[in-house]
Amino acid sequence: MYPYLLTLRTILTARYRPTLDFGDTSVINLRAGFTDIDHYGELNNGRQLTLMDLGRYDLGVRGGLMTLIAKKKWGFAVGGSSIRYRRRITLWKKFQLHSEVIGHDGRWFYFLQKMCLGDTICSSALIKAGVISKKGLVPAAEVMQEFPDTKWSGELPDWVTAWINAESQRPWPNSNK
Repeated sequence: MYPYLLTLRTILTARYRPTLDFGDTSVINLRAGFTDIDHYGELNNGRQLTLMDLGRYDLGVRGGLMTLIAKKKWGFAVGGSSIRYRRRITLWKKFQLHSEVIGHDGRWFYFLQKMCLGDTICSSALIKAGVISKKGLVPAAEVMQEFPDTKWSGELPDWVTAWINAESQRPWPNSNK
């Protein structure tokens, strides 16, 4: 089940935390609860992606993006992801979720998110996400025009550009007609 109450708490709490600029890192503290683990007693791989939504909400609220989205009646959607799992997070363990916007390609924003136990990175994900309207995707460059004072360039690291290129070569299944 989606963690609606935790999402609401994250959004409300973010309103009282210090503001963030593009390029800053959001850190939120979480605990692996009974509904988050699988039959191996560890934070489920799918649940990790779900909990990463919380980091993007915190970042969006604190950075002003969620206010802009609400004002314009836009939305926010994930368009792709790549994640690596390296260490287990077991039941009742406290961990930190680090989230930052690392760039955009003119259309999409790219987030780097990490789940950590202290200094140990347990998982790391690259998330491609975009602002959407009733007309479709709102280009990231257009969204950035609403944040004119930012010193953040949005230039993507080479490894993200390589991921984008690799994803563009992957075949897409034919639709059932």
